[in-house]
Amino acid sequence: MNNKKISKYLSLVLRHKPELANLQLNSQGWACINDLINNSHEHSLSLELIQSIVDSNDKQRFVISEDGTMIRANQGHSIEVDLALEAAIPPNILFHGTASRFIESIKGIGLVKGQRHHVHLTQSTDTALKVGGRYGKPVLLGIDAKTMHVQGAQFYKTQNNVWLVDHVPFKYLNFDL
Repeated sequence: MNNKKISKYLSLVLRHKPELANLQLNSQGWACINDLINNSHEHSLSLELIQSIVDSNDKQRFVISEDGTMIRANQGHSIEVDLALEAAIPPNILFHGTASRFIESIKGIGLVKGQRHHVHLTQSTDTALKVGGRYGKPVLLGIDAKTMHVQGAQFYKTQNNVWLVDHVPFKYLNFDL
């Protein structure tokens, strides 16, 4: 089984459906690695394989606890978890990649979190375009994060440098990049 397929499986059980691996996530989204290994009958998992996937994942989607016994997704959950992130001051401009087919909707309501806990933003135009390209012809949007922050929006930065915010209203979006 290739690492990409296992990475997708880890995303599924650690972000959306822990019950598929009979996992109990704690309130901060951590799962016991031994439970993951023992309960993932469709996938032959080992500590070494999980560590390899965590280390090699280009987006650093997962993190293993300091004691090496627990694993969690860094962000992107559709289930209730508290990642215990502290508010942070964002850079002046952040970016979001989307597909061109979503632009009209975004012009009406801005960027919304949908089923996730937050809207995901990045400092990297390349990363934003890659994300947008997963769903169709990519479009790069600029976000006036500085003004949003000054006007009261709370931003959070994950361990893997993804910026999170509850909503990006239309007035803070730049479509002309």
